[in-house]
Amino acid sequence: MTASSLKEHSPEVTARQSAMSILTKAPPQDLAVAWANLSYEPEHTVIRPAETGLVMVRGRTGGTGAPFNMCEATITRCVIALEDGTTGFGQALGRDKQKVLRAALVDALWQQPEHRSTIEEKILQPLADLQEQAESKTRAEVAATKVDFFTMVRGE
Repeated sequence: MTASSLKEHSPEVTARQSAMSILTKAPPQDLAVAWANLSYEPEHTVIRPAETGLVMVRGRTGGTGAPFNMCEATITRCVIALEDGTTGFGQALGRDKQKVLRAALVDALWQQPEHRSTIEEKILQPLADLQEQAESKTRAEVAATKVDFFTMVRGE
């Protein structure tokens, strides 16, 4: 595989990445409420139980300079398989094992065509709406503190 082919994804891969991003960013309590709204608990096998570890966070000086190790962050991940063999992955910053288990279950169900629309309607869209509201609130708070500096030219 060439580097350019690795960057090109099918629409399905892009959609799954988007779904997993929503799950990863969701607060645990919001994901729990959305999961409860689904009212469906699929039979599954835990392939890799939820486990917590550390990842190195890297940064770049000035955003474009030389990379450096900035800090370590705690991350939890989990892998499950549904009865039909569909594998679901969940991961998130922090230590919430129940959250990553739910995320893995949602990921696996999303991959099944018969469940995808239900997952998007009852879990992903409500979570995405909550995340957009939170981002809008943050943008409004930041905009309220914006200071415009200008220079007046004095005539001499």
